[in-house]
Amino acid sequence: MSKGIRLAAGVAGLALLVAACGEKPSEEKNATANSDYSACMVTDTGGIDDRSFNAASWAGVQAGIKTVGGKEDFVASASENDYVPNINQLVNKGCKLIVTVGGLMGEATTAAAEQHPNQQFAIVDSASVDGKKIYGMEFNTAESSFLAGYLAAGMSKSGKVATFGGLPIGPVTIFMDGFWEGVQHYNKTKGKDVQVLGWDETKPKSGSMANHFNDQAKGKSITKNFIEQGADVIFPVAGGTGLGAAAAAKETGGKVSVIWVDTDGCESADQYCDVFLTSVQKNMKGAVEEAVVKGSKGELTGGYLGDLENGGTGLAPFHEFDSKVPADLKSELEKLKADIIGGTIKITSPSQPKS
Repeated sequence: MSKGIRLAAGVAGLALLVAACGEKPSEEKNATANSDYSACMVTDTGGIDDRSFNAASWAGVQAGIKTVGGKEDFVASASENDYVPNINQLVNKGCKLIVTVGGLMGEATTAAAEQHPNQQFAIVDSASVDGKKIYGMEFNTAESSFLAGYLAAGMSKSGKVATFGGLPIGPVTIFMDGFWEGVQHYNKTKGKDVQVLGWDETKPKSGSMANHFNDQAKGKSITKNFIEQGADVIFPVAGGTGLGAAAAAKETGGKVSVIWVDTDGCESADQYCDVFLTSVQKNMKGAVEEAVVKGSKGELTGGYLGDLENGGTGLAPFHEFDSKVPADLKSELEKLKADIIGGTIKITSPSQPKS
């Protein structure tokens, strides 16, 4: 999918610090109510209320159905073994559009599309599949995570920041790569030596992984270990597991901050807003909402690729940290964003969606 044909999420361009994630696509204004249409979703193992990608995707399904009329439903996956039976359950139920959440569901979704060629499918964090009626929604979060890494390095007092993932898969490591690259760029630009604990893009096998998207105790344990090593900004890329990182940071009484992912943490997990420096957002709600609208009109073709340029990803507001982030650092982030969009700064993460 070339850059020139990327499908916009229907929202205005994303300002550096105020992502448009969650805004409704403009074309929904012209959507026609369709009481016979149904959109159903299969969650990944993090659950429907992970305060992250499952919750955001479900909000998109609900918003889309609110626009077009009809019904929505979901089934939750407790493990990867649930993907196939859950998809089949929704096919048998007669759902017109089935949205699967997470790149791990790519194989199961493709298999189902082969068995049911007239069924509409959409998948979050995976590419479209030509000829299989699978509408893929991808996000180049390496770009926005680069900004987050630069920000973390600029805000760290200890000279150590950290990140960990849920699983060593592309939709996770793309964040970690971008974060690591952003810190390296800060070091090169400023002549500093801020360390990244938990990840090195050149040595991915040694990265820190929780191996779970819904284990807060594990997330808290990993984060406490990072804090003991001196890290004062933590970047968990692990769905609900990351809430454990926020809990650990909160216990430090302001000495440690967290950068959340997927959604604006101050909205999705507001009990931890006082530790969220910012969030690397993905416009999953807007992308899924648009998929539902398109599906109801029989126009679910191609796919969606969100980046900094079209507002598909970006940094959330600083919220309670706004007065603590120096004006010079804010200006540098704006310049970095423009340079990434313009191609002056090249992101090298191998996990980036193919453009």
